[in-house]
Amino acid sequence: MQFTASTVSLTVDDVAASQEFFTAHLGYTVRHAADGFASLTRDDAFDVVLLARGIEVLPPGQRDQRAAGLILAFTVASGLEGHEKRLREAGVEITMPLREEPWGERLFQITDPNGVVVQFVEWTGEG
Repeated sequence: MQFTASTVSLTVDDVAASQEFFTAHLGYTVRHAADGFASLTRDDAFDVVLLARGIEVLPPGQRDQRAAGLILAFTVASGLEGHEKRLREAGVEITMPLREEPWGERLFQITDPNGVVVQFVEWTGEG
């Protein structure tokens, strides 16, 4: 089996709010969009598909679920402090401030308007 792309699909209450958040703050662009649907992409990360909660394209058992308990984690090569500062200055709430774990992981988190947790990680090589 050979994969040609990686996509995470998130069911949210307000597709437009998450679409705006991902394009304005995370560098995604819109590949396709329709009522209750948006497909977002960027060259250096997995694609994101946003589906409106209740949309009929989902099987009945999945229609009322929300993206929950999921963390979208992006590893950056360097400059984690600068990324946190840029997002904070853009008015994005930092929901978990920058910290360093004993195993060499530096990270912080933000949360989109639908409660999707986005984590940024930089590895120090220590730990």
